[in-house]
Amino acid sequence: MQFKITRLLLLLLTGISVSMNAQKTISRGWISFTQSIEVQATHEVKFKLMGRIKVISDDPNGVAGLWARVDNKNKETGFFDNMMNRPVTSDKWKTYTIEGAFDKEAQTLNIGGLCMQNGDFYFDDLKLLIEDENGDFAEAPIQNASFEQSTHENSLLGWSTGISEGEQLKIKEYNSELTSDATDGSQAILIKGRGATPPRPMEIVSEEGFTPQMGVLVSMLDAMKERVEGSVKNHSVYELDYLMDEKANSIGALIMHLAAAEKLYQVMTFEGRYFNKEEEELWGPALNLGDSGRESFKDHEVDYYLNLYNEVRTKTKEELAKRDDTWLEEEIPGAGMTNFYGWFHVMEHQSSHLGQILLLQKRIKPEEKAEEIIPSETIKN
Repeated sequence: MQFKITRLLLLLLTGISVSMNAQKTISRGWISFTQSIEVQATHEVKFKLMGRIKVISDDPNGVAGLWARVDNKNKETGFFDNMMNRPVTSDKWKTYTIEGAFDKEAQTLNIGGLCMQNGDFYFDDLKLLIEDENGDFAEAPIQNASFEQSTHENSLLGWSTGISEGEQLKIKEYNSELTSDATDGSQAILIKGRGATPPRPMEIVSEEGFTPQMGVLVSMLDAMKERVEGSVKNHSVYELDYLMDEKANSIGALIMHLAAAEKLYQVMTFEGRYFNKEEEELWGPALNLGDSGRESFKDHEVDYYLNLYNEVRTKTKEELAKRDDTWLEEEIPGAGMTNFYGWFHVMEHQSSHLGQILLLQKRIKPEEKAEEIIPSETIKN
């Protein structure tokens, strides 16, 4: 069955618009603005995102672009392009285009603009074009596409400055304002970047507060933990509890398993023993998983698991800071391995179960919700 553009446009009418209240402030060297749109298709549907941009910057890293991302139902990215392989640097208004597609696996189309580092970044006249059943492109509605509805109190009206789940973020290095230097209508958006520093490269370094080898170990432990957290932080309770089959582990239980294993290596390496009876009762279900783990870990928000994981890691780093590189070469009593190898195992254990979590994410079926039955006027009366 062909997916008609009329049906598609109905689905595109509700771009997510989020209130500007209660923004969280963070620091980073880039900012984006976004609308997230629910999409459905029975076959591949092509789209084009177009917009006019110009950049005035003395910063060699000061660039801008459009961006588009398709989020699939299985949490994978179906399409992504942020133009960073062809960034906008021209100080003249020009039209730029992203061409992409989504298919029957797609759930959300995210569109918008972004800028990096320092400079004045101008955006105007965004357009979203969707392919119809005849192969022609028809314009789909975007809320406040030319920023004509914006006000001085809310210059990005209709757009989210977040990067996921409609979250609103205030980036302290960036401020947006209206400008009469526009290409469509009477105003455009101007984002000013000031004080942004080049991003720190992805690297393994010796963290401060530790001896050299110990600092490298802590850097690797934290880098892997950040990857675990990043992969699960937006999960719902349903997704955290989902079981692929009756013998599977849930994602929530696996996060607890990582915390429990690290707790075990704390007592092994810092105290030279194994869990006592009280610790076994507390951490055993998470460490051993199975039926006990499936029963113990459910109905919790993601922060429940991540807070416990963070508490365990904080204790690990406090204890490692008390020790030096010589201690790393000492053998764990009765374990047949050195302390260094033991904590390397904790790190690769995180990596192993991260792979399991990523696999489980792809197997999560959409949550079935009870259909709401609305009585007719006759019945209500």
